[in-house]
Amino acid sequence: MAAEFHQRTGKLVVLLNGNRTAKRNKPTEEFNHGLAMSQEALGDGQVFQVRIDRKVNSWSGSIEIGVTALDPNTLDFPSSATGLKGGSWIISGCSVLRDGRSVLEEYGQDLDQLSEGDKVGIQRTAGGELHLWVNGRDCGVAASGLPPQVWGVVDLYGKCTQVTVVGCDNVFRREETRRAATTEEALNIPRSCSRPDKFPNGLESENGFVGMELSDVVNNAILTAYSGSLLNVSLGSPLDGGCSVTSNDALLFHEKCGTLIKLSNSNKTAERRRPLDEFNNGVVMTNRPLRDNEMFEIRIDKLVDKWSGSIEIGITMHNPNNLDYPATMTNLRSGTIMMSGCGILTNGKGTRREYCEFSLDELQEGDHIGLMRKSSGALHFYINGIDQGVAATQTLPTVYGVVDLYGMAVKVTIVHNHNHSDRLRRNNAIMRALSPDVGRRVFDSGDAEVERLLFHPNCGQKAAIVCDGRTALRPHATDDFNHGVVLSNRSLRSNEIFQVRIDKMVDKWAGSIEIGVTTHNPAYLQLPSTMTNLRSGTWMMTGNGVMHNGTTILDEYGHNLDRLKAGDTVGVMRKEDGSLHFFVNNVDQGLAASNVPSNVYAVVDLYGQAAQATIIDDIDLPPLPDDSLDGNNQISPCSLFSLTPSNDLRFHHLHGNNAVISNGGRTAFRQNCRSEFNDAIVMSSRALREGEMFEILIQKMVDRWSGSIEAGVTAIRPEDLEFPSTMTDIDYDTWMLSGTAIMQDGNTMRNNYGCDLDSLTTGSRIGMMRSLNGDLHYYINGVDQGVACSGLPPELYAVVDLYGQCVQVSITSGSLPVDNSLSLSNVTEKSFPAHSPAPGIAHRFHANCGKNVALQSDGCRAVRVHGFSHGIVFSIKELRSDEVFEVKVDEIDEQWSGSLHIGLTTLQPSDVPCTSSGLPPSLLELRSKVSWLVSGSEIRRNGTLQKQNYGCSLERLTVGNRVGVKRGGDDTMHVFVDGVDMGVAAAGIAKNVFAVVDLYGKVVSVSIVSSSALEETESMKPPSMSSDSCSEEEEEEELAPCENEASVFMATIEFMENHGRNILLSNEGHTATRVASYNQGVVASAQPLPRQLLFKIQIDRLNSQWTSSLSLGVIGNCPERFNFPGTASSIKRSAWLIQRDSVFHNSLKICDNYGPNLDTCPEGTVLGLLVDNAHALHLFVNGMDQGVAAQDIPNPCFVVIDLYGQCEQVTIVTNDVMAIGGDGGHLRCQGDLEKADVVDGIKENLCWTPPPEVNPMKTCEYQALCARFKELLPLPDGYFNEELKCNLCYCESCHKLRGDEAYYKRGDPPKDYALPFGWCRFALRLNPRCEVANVYKKWHTAYHGTSVGALRRALDHGELVSAGGASIFCSKQAKVELQNGYNEPEENSVQEKDIVKVNLSPTMRYVGLDRFCPKIQFKDLKSQRHHQAQVAFQVCVRPGSYKVGPQSVGASESIDPRFSNNEIEWVTKERASTVLYGLLIRVE
Repeated sequence: MAAEFHQRTGKLVVLLNGNRTAKRNKPTEEFNHGLAMSQEALGDGQVFQVRIDRKVNSWSGSIEIGVTALDPNTLDFPSSATGLKGGSWIISGCSVLRDGRSVLEEYGQDLDQLSEGDKVGIQRTAGGELHLWVNGRDCGVAASGLPPQVWGVVDLYGKCTQVTVVGCDNVFRREETRRAATTEEALNIPRSCSRPDKFPNGLESENGFVGMELSDVVNNAILTAYSGSLLNVSLGSPLDGGCSVTSNDALLFHEKCGTLIKLSNSNKTAERRRPLDEFNNGVVMTNRPLRDNEMFEIRIDKLVDKWSGSIEIGITMHNPNNLDYPATMTNLRSGTIMMSGCGILTNGKGTRREYCEFSLDELQEGDHIGLMRKSSGALHFYINGIDQGVAATQTLPTVYGVVDLYGMAVKVTIVHNHNHSDRLRRNNAIMRALSPDVGRRVFDSGDAEVERLLFHPNCGQKAAIVCDGRTALRPHATDDFNHGVVLSNRSLRSNEIFQVRIDKMVDKWAGSIEIGVTTHNPAYLQLPSTMTNLRSGTWMMTGNGVMHNGTTILDEYGHNLDRLKAGDTVGVMRKEDGSLHFFVNNVDQGLAASNVPSNVYAVVDLYGQAAQATIIDDIDLPPLPDDSLDGNNQISPCSLFSLTPSNDLRFHHLHGNNAVISNGGRTAFRQNCRSEFNDAIVMSSRALREGEMFEILIQKMVDRWSGSIEAGVTAIRPEDLEFPSTMTDIDYDTWMLSGTAIMQDGNTMRNNYGCDLDSLTTGSRIGMMRSLNGDLHYYINGVDQGVACSGLPPELYAVVDLYGQCVQVSITSGSLPVDNSLSLSNVTEKSFPAHSPAPGIAHRFHANCGKNVALQSDGCRAVRVHGFSHGIVFSIKELRSDEVFEVKVDEIDEQWSGSLHIGLTTLQPSDVPCTSSGLPPSLLELRSKVSWLVSGSEIRRNGTLQKQNYGCSLERLTVGNRVGVKRGGDDTMHVFVDGVDMGVAAAGIAKNVFAVVDLYGKVVSVSIVSSSALEETESMKPPSMSSDSCSEEEEEEELAPCENEASVFMATIEFMENHGRNILLSNEGHTATRVASYNQGVVASAQPLPRQLLFKIQIDRLNSQWTSSLSLGVIGNCPERFNFPGTASSIKRSAWLIQRDSVFHNSLKICDNYGPNLDTCPEGTVLGLLVDNAHALHLFVNGMDQGVAAQDIPNPCFVVIDLYGQCEQVTIVTNDVMAIGGDGGHLRCQGDLEKADVVDGIKENLCWTPPPEVNPMKTCEYQALCARFKELLPLPDGYFNEELKCNLCYCESCHKLRGDEAYYKRGDPPKDYALPFGWCRFALRLNPRCEVANVYKKWHTAYHGTSVGALRRALDHGELVSAGGASIFCSKQAKVELQNGYNEPEENSVQEKDIVKVNLSPTMRYVGLDRFCPKIQFKDLKSQRHHQAQVAFQVCVRPGSYKVGPQSVGASESIDPRFSNNEIEWVTKERASTVLYGLLIRVE
């Protein structure tokens, strides 16, 4: 076979060097589309090998390699190798994927770690096995069952940009020779090591081993030799020297560890006890020093959401045997390097503040963290396999890995990226060399074969076999949860089912029964604590996954065994073709594994809750139970005889977690129906035929939940679907009927369809059918409800969501082909016109645009005529408030990557020079004026990333899609895709902005489809009381109903009697109190909320025992007969909820960073909700409008409040419920008027303290932390103001609660200054003479960064540049006399040359830099954590005493958007020109 690539490749690949070299174009701009394949199919034993020529550091991930059965001559190349289907095996990183799904998570060497010059190859053996070769080393079997004809695949992905084919050698014979040589070497015991003349106990038949497997005999002999130290063979890799490997060769946790640590899983798993009571004493170390270039990697298994801080990892020189373990590893002051958060600590002190972009405190369960000491001595950390770079350049040669399970981190497990073989697997390798007959069963002719399946008497330490071998149990199930492994007494025959019934369960432990098969003979197997610890010849079903040799090969398989109850049955069968199937309650769960060898024994692990099980023969299968636990009654097979369909439609064996399939696949029910209301999706076993109806009968319902069954069709195969909690969460290729709403891809297409599924009862029948012309019809009790939607593709699966009240359904005989597509529907489909402009479009593009743009159609269409960039266009006019500028994509060119950008800019198009250099190539580079834009799913401001994962990605736009941008009246930017508001994209948008569109990448042309707000037709305008077209009489007529609604609402304002079960109402229904637990505290208003009326509540009581706090919002359904769930976030129909600082719609997050974090609201906070005339929801906090939270709120709607966690009591505020006028102006409470007055027409904030009722001091943990740091400073209390209300915290939650603006003016003449967000201010005692002179109003406000060591001297003098010359910058000391805590200037006490200039700034963003505010580390006495702190002063500076100048730190970017870099530094040399006002502290 020619060693070259096929001429057809991915679209970014270029072939060079006679098709032997493949190179990916645009390596720094694109990371995929780099597929290359071998010229010909691989021969048996041939290795298709490439050399990595070039890598870049721009991306994560690297080369991927594998094989595919797809012919490259006809293949439509996907963007990456993992997108290959139809018989493709790809190795990515250290995972093996088949047709895009992971089948082996940890295999071979991590390809992402390979360097330039490394060689990697792929091989298909004659036996159909897939092998990976790295630098000439075989990494073992990656997959089996490959077809005879496959092509090699190489994906130049991520960092890998160029490879060269270096050979296609046939290594079949060479490999066999090497294996034989390796076996000889493995058995070649060095002369320095003693060896027995023969294996102990002998292997002769007279020793009692007749009828046993030879492999078991040899295995037993070797294990005996190990235990007697008679046999000492090399079990390491071929590169390891020496005659033996110590028992602690595997990297495990050391037995000696922190006082709260519990080790398990053979010391591979560490867990901190009492995680909700203790947050430290969780240090664990490796059992041996790390080798050079050895990866020490752990997986986070469990986190708790109680503490701050999380896992820390690193290395230490200390031997764990001799170490007195500290409470936290950062307390160790020698020989230790730790990664904590995103920084590096050396011997407990910070050496690198921001080592990497990832913070360990933000990692989630399942994330991986690793470290490696390179042979050069450099230390590297890895997060999810990505190298974070050099953390330390030189480390000691002997170091141990160390993990600190601190704070949120509770449990971790060591991950071995390469397949370390355990002792049994190495023994098998030795036995293969000893005898060619290994694996053959040897029977004595006189030994009768046992017919009946029983349990073998050799069982786990905590298990017992009773009832003549038919029953296995754990007698002390409440004391131990493992060591309950039992095996069958003989191997299974082909197609023989081994089935057990669960007799008894305990509710103390997690996990439950596990079942499978193994090649190990139970007579000679050393039984492990759990069967998943066995690393050879074992297949187990555990939970709803399948594991092979302790490694997960299927994540989502069948019914979850952990959910089974007493009386349920589980079984296993190896079929004649070598396939393995599991059974739950007699239902085949499908193919679990292939190529399982014959002569396997059945295994049952009585783990966790499972305490007893009994073998059930085919002859005594019990009938299905009449009823199951929790009221889930199943209909017996006899009763369903009349319902049995005549066709082959069944429910698919793959389904939601809470669904159970019975009755041969004809019945589906939701288990635990009174405690679970979702996760019960079921699908048809095959795609529906044209005109075929799928009909089900509702057999059981419960009167507990709201909502009921949902039904529809999907083009997603069950095997490709990751089942969500509800089917309406799927956002592609799915059509569902929910209530009366037809939904496509999770979005409502139309309401008021001909039937209401929520109104159906037991005995009702629901059918669905795709007609021959692609229409979807629903049938209720056999009656066609009309066309639900049209244009559906073929090959659709029926899907049923057993949601809410609906518990059980069965397929009926009505699922027969029918077609009424030609009949007239009795329901007329309601049309919903898309947003389109009024006649005579008012919006136009400005003539000044990018150099590659041509404007057409009188400025309504823009076309990019060349290249992929220089396509910027602007709106011709500024956008008014709430005016949408929308364009439609007319043409795309797939040869380019990237897509359209859209946003707002303060740059006036008329100011753009009419030259080729007037505009940059891309909107991302437009920085001459402030611009906000959406690129893909990212929000950027002047090119700087502000937010990720916003809305739907613009990269997916195609011809016909519409994109719009709006500047809201609340100074926010919204982006619309096909008329759907994606939510708040950015806040703080300037008043005078233009819409800007960048025709970038594949988007070639767009047309304007929107019109000016003043020229919209009346039908397109939202209802508003302030409409210009309304006369005064019409306005009064519209206001009257609102006023009447408000009066009715105010007269009956109270909570509804229907509420969560832990709620107690009092005070005539005005007060709601949660009397138990932390949830079940949902309450709703008794009356609908009128438009323009503010509903307010006050937080009366908080309980710090719990975490999180209340949430509130509105629902569109009447709550009178509503079955409230445990939390309001579980309401998934017509619900808008504000929780923490996010907004949720039907449990899906639609907005981040909205308003203050409600979890930080203290007692006394007043919260309000208002729906305006534009149907937008507003949140008010202490009278301050936080802006629009959500839009399109239905009318009527009800207020809903969830007294969750800390919040235990709220009361409706009735004395000042007010209707907001129709002018849409923001509500301003009296507190605002007291906080501000007007001086010369300029707003000035005079009150530096918030009203007492909104002072968050007592609940703000950040302010309390800063206060504890202040107490550590040697500063007399006499310098500080005694009134605590004068101390202000400017953390995000506190300043949002007060409604602070970012900038204010002060002084005469007024001058801007920024509030010190992120800092905490402690007010200093005011000088009476300064108050008399009105210094604090007439002088300007500024900030000065300083160090902790200079604080006392500055406070002693009361200013930064003292008249006595003892400035904090002066080296000379002068005599100072203090009067009343303030200094008096001493004449001629210092020479003019000693006066040193002082740097000030109107913003802390500048003087808060490390250059001005050096950081100091301290230990918090309360939490025992180490933090870094900075200090600064807030000062008043006399106007005219300072000079304004440019920044002096060499910054290239804007430091503060309000202040130019050329005017951000103030310098003063004058004495008595500054007065200290407050001490500022920031803690990290």
